[in-house]
Amino acid sequence: MKWKKWLENWDMTSLKIKTPFLDMEWNPQEADKNAAWDMYIELLTRITTQPLADKHGDEKTALDSIYSLFPITRQIIKDNGRDCIEFTKIAIIILNQKIRPFTAKWHKLSLNGAFEDEGQCKVFRQELKDLQYTLSIYSAMLADIADVEDLTKLEEA
Repeated sequence: MKWKKWLENWDMTSLKIKTPFLDMEWNPQEADKNAAWDMYIELLTRITTQPLADKHGDEKTALDSIYSLFPITRQIIKDNGRDCIEFTKIAIIILNQKIRPFTAKWHKLSLNGAFEDEGQCKVFRQELKDLQYTLSIYSAMLADIADVEDLTKLEEA
């Protein structure tokens, strides 16, 4: 299967990827599966895929949890080495195109007191829900790579 077809299967065609890359074969190796499993567990057990009820939680803590995906992803890639290139490709794209814009925007706003303003907190939570939707798809993609059952929607909302 080609990368393009694999991404289409997950409705992730909004990712900006150069055409030659999309025409390459999608062929995850054992290291990709291990890396995907590690990242899948991180996503599954964080605010990245879990609802944040309106009256619960803390915006800054949620932002920090999302931001922590950067060092976690780097470590997973390092731990699994050069043989996890398929995982690395999708992980880097998700970090740079989906997570980084969110964290960059909200980090700056939080430094300027955004989380002290109820209206800004509401906007943050809505944008977090939008990111969670994308990260839930990413989580399902990782379950597929790891060849495990996707538990992202195991619990009722």
